[in-house]
Amino acid sequence: MKLSREEVLHIAILARVGVTDEEVDRLSEQLSNILENFGALQQVDTTGVPPTAQSIALQNVLRDDAVAPSLTTKEVLANAPQREEDFIRVRAVLEQYSQYAL
Repeated sequence: MKLSREEVLHIAILARVGVTDEEVDRLSEQLSNILENFGALQQVDTTGVPPTAQSIALQNVLRDDAVAPSLTTKEVLANAPQREEDFIRVRAVLEQYSQYAL
């Protein structure tokens, strides 16, 4: 299935990607090739093959939690550029909270 120039431009607009005339020609060929490959995959008999999200089983690699010494509040606050009581003071990140900004 050969994609037309208009189809490639439409796809670029949907993807919000700017493309040059040279890129449109190249992408037309590449995207058409991808669609042909999907066409070949549709010919494969998948009867009896259960749908899967992963081709191999996934397993989380976790370690046991271990209690370890940590810094004291005083040590943590020692390098804080600004602090308020026992907290590090930072500028507001969200506009709606800008009234709390420094």
